[in-house]
Amino acid sequence: MGKRIIIVHGWGGSPTNDWIEWATEAFQKKGYNVLAPEMPDTDNPVIEKWVGHLKFAASAVDENTYFIGHSIGCQTIIRFLETVDAKTGGAIFVAGWFDLTNQSEEEKIIAKPWIQTQIDYAKVKANLANSVAMLSDNAPYVPYEETKKDFEARLGSMVITIPGAGHITAGDGFGPFPQLVEIFNSHFG
Repeated sequence: MGKRIIIVHGWGGSPTNDWIEWATEAFQKKGYNVLAPEMPDTDNPVIEKWVGHLKFAASAVDENTYFIGHSIGCQTIIRFLETVDAKTGGAIFVAGWFDLTNQSEEEKIIAKPWIQTQIDYAKVKANLANSVAMLSDNAPYVPYEETKKDFEARLGSMVITIPGAGHITAGDGFGPFPQLVEIFNSHFG
């Protein structure tokens, strides 16, 4: 079986916004089986609904399954990996986070369970052969230094910093995102 890549969009996102659609097509051109599920109620993401939807979309995972997430999609992947008993090929976490800053009151209410619900990182690491976190040093909601340390300590991720990249969205100049394909190829290709 060939490599399968599952791309999980972020909060308020979709499989066609930011760099998700571009990446889906770029990886398909390389012969990968790519899935970018439409996550439920994207403006009000709920852990159980998002993880449940990813479970349904991904079905069985194995060492040929790779994940790419954006923002809350990274948390969704991490929390999904906590629920399976299968080693996967790896993951790239783009603009992922464990804590947020500068949120509106409404955003704080939605984000609170994502920030406060514990994760069994040992279980996640056991199911994740390798991971890379791509972070910006000036993300508007993601505290860079803390997030970098958290990815390294909690998941053993290699952190790649993209200077001045904001939240790594189309609005930040990441419609096409060739660096993502290069990182995937150098770590998992």
